[in-house]
Amino acid sequence: MKKNLLLLFALTLCGLLASGCGLVVAPKEEPSAPGAVGLASYYHDKFQGRRTASGERLDQNALTAAHRSYPFGTRVRVQNLENGKSVDVRINDRGPFVSGRIIDLTRRAAKAIGMLQQGVARVRLHVLKTVD
Repeated sequence: MKKNLLLLFALTLCGLLASGCGLVVAPKEEPSAPGAVGLASYYHDKFQGRRTASGERLDQNALTAAHRSYPFGTRVRVQNLENGKSVDVRINDRGPFVSGRIIDLTRRAAKAIGMLQQGVARVRLHVLKTVD
């Protein structure tokens, strides 16, 4: 009986994680302060059209991004510290949930700051406008 419950729990947990609904714990170094520096990444194409945490559909051609704690609608300037290029994005999703990464960008935003080839870039975030 105990073995069956453990197997059921493991299968349920795997199902939740595979569907994206699993419990996710943000890293301790929650970089939500203005001027935060860390790594940016960008969404894989497989997420195109899927619902974001705000309920919008992900559009790789939009200038939007995911952040762990900024309110939805917050406008953020993302500056690539390697080349100085920057792009303004609107937060409409939660993430990234990879240690050291502070923002996930759409493909268009990543291209604007010249990080498509590397996949990740060291960036600084500047909050332009918050939503009350």
